[in-house]
Amino acid sequence: MKKKIVSLIAALSLGALMLSGCGAGKNDDKTFVVGFDAEYPPYGYMDENGEYTGFDLELAEAVCKLEGWTLVKQPLIWDNKDNELNSGSIDCIWNGFTMDGREDDYAWSVPYVDNSQVIVTAADSGIQTFSDLNGKVVGVQAASAALSVLEDPDQQKSLADTFKTLQTFADYNTAFAELQAGSVDAIAMDIGVAQYQLESRGNGEFIILDEHLNAEQYGVGFALNNTELRDTINADLKKLKEDGTFDALAEKYGLSDMTCLE
Repeated sequence: MKKKIVSLIAALSLGALMLSGCGAGKNDDKTFVVGFDAEYPPYGYMDENGEYTGFDLELAEAVCKLEGWTLVKQPLIWDNKDNELNSGSIDCIWNGFTMDGREDDYAWSVPYVDNSQVIVTAADSGIQTFSDLNGKVVGVQAASAALSVLEDPDQQKSLADTFKTLQTFADYNTAFAELQAGSVDAIAMDIGVAQYQLESRGNGEFIILDEHLNAEQYGVGFALNNTELRDTINADLKKLKEDGTFDALAEKYGLSDMTCLE
């Protein structure tokens, strides 16, 4: 009987040790969960193979290689991004995320892309300047920087007040479909995304107006209390700039003229 008790204790101890070992292994395998808009090329989108990719996601992957982390790409409903971040479901928002006007809402990385908000319209629409938008239906993504600019009295609200309607969409692919169908007359959006959309369509059907709604910068947004992770990402971005990885990815995605990382 004594031998059985000793054997049972030994078995339980071994099992506990194995479970303890499994837990330690899991804790050592750091995951980096990046929240992004899956319909926001060239920063984050699904490619023809059904894989999530883009400039920001490849940067995040490069950071993970430096740190020995596993990247988890978490598509977001953009309206819910803050809930996801504050609940801890994601580690950061990394996807063409505008810093301007949100400086106190997040722990920001260093800025790495200069961006502007612009107006896209059909080439044959007759719309050439902001004044031509008077009485027109203009589309914009919900919870986007472009919407903030058009709702801000200190920026372009006076322009938006001349529109017939400012219509919000969940994503810009839907907005472009509505523009193509003639349901909206123009779209307000980030210039990098606009350029990508026009180049990928490649038929000269759409144009970007020369006037810009504003200028802004992109950064990676972390929860306000997560400055330690923010500082790690900043250091890694500097390394990726120094070793040429950052510039190579910018060239790959046609963003070389817009980067500002030093």
